[in-house]
Amino acid sequence: MAEKIVLGTRGSELARTQARLVEKAMQTVRPELRIGTKIIATKGDKTKAVDLRAGRKGLFTAEIERVLLAGDVDVAVHSAKDLPSETSPGVEIAAVLSRAPMDDVLVSKHPGGWPSLPCGATIATGSVRRKRQLLWKRKDLQLVDLRGNVPTRLRKLADNDWDAIVLARAGLERLGLTPARNEISFEGRQFFPEILPSEIFLPAGGQGIIALQVRDNDETTTAIVDLVNDRETLLCLRAEREFLRLLNVDCNAPVGVLAGIDNGVMKMRAQFFMNESAAPWRAEVAGIPDDCEHLASQLLDRLRARYEHEQE
Repeated sequence: MAEKIVLGTRGSELARTQARLVEKAMQTVRPELRIGTKIIATKGDKTKAVDLRAGRKGLFTAEIERVLLAGDVDVAVHSAKDLPSETSPGVEIAAVLSRAPMDDVLVSKHPGGWPSLPCGATIATGSVRRKRQLLWKRKDLQLVDLRGNVPTRLRKLADNDWDAIVLARAGLERLGLTPARNEISFEGRQFFPEILPSEIFLPAGGQGIIALQVRDNDETTTAIVDLVNDRETLLCLRAEREFLRLLNVDCNAPVGVLAGIDNGVMKMRAQFFMNESAAPWRAEVAGIPDDCEHLASQLLDRLRARYEHEQE
């Protein structure tokens, strides 16, 4: 009998789509493998309101990890940016798929993108990072909170007197909402997307990455997921997660960090909005990809040096 692998995932349309991408990748390298999927409701899916002061650590991942540790699934499929920077005991991120576009996208009711937003425009986002980035560039903007999966957020844009929302490009594209002629058609409504520049809108750590988590003593499953692993993406994710771990923050913090590898060199950039300052501290480093965790430490040291310089 062929081996069977059970994937664990959230039940949103995007999460199911990501699980199907993992299944397809596995079946490409192991056609005989039988693959099942178990849908798991997380605290973030069940909770209508989130106390942001309590943070979001594990909000969309903890229940899936518990099912993984109990042996009810073999691989937990996560959006990497939802995972706490501290790795949970007994599990490990053993593989990742190649990174999708990591940009943020302004989805607007107005054609023309960012410059066309009226003075005092209302933009909805649930991300503290995105809020600080938006106000950094446009102090006149009115910001409101936004929760829910991608289709829910688009429906809320249609139903409310808002001008725009900000979403991750990877989620839109995985759901088939790739902009056509600079428009997105959704349930009879037309919206106008604009990819926001990463120089300003630096993404959350892990954005655009699908992470495959296994039990750290499960050598069989680890060997299987390694067949679909994108090593460069995994090194970048390790660097970004280590930076966040050293900074001791989760994805609710006003922090952007991005690592990339080009011609054998890893480059890392970070933004950190401290207190009520309008502009973030910014720093960047470059080095050997295999030294990714040390690079993360160097990046944090440079950010701290910027802070100390400003305090003098």
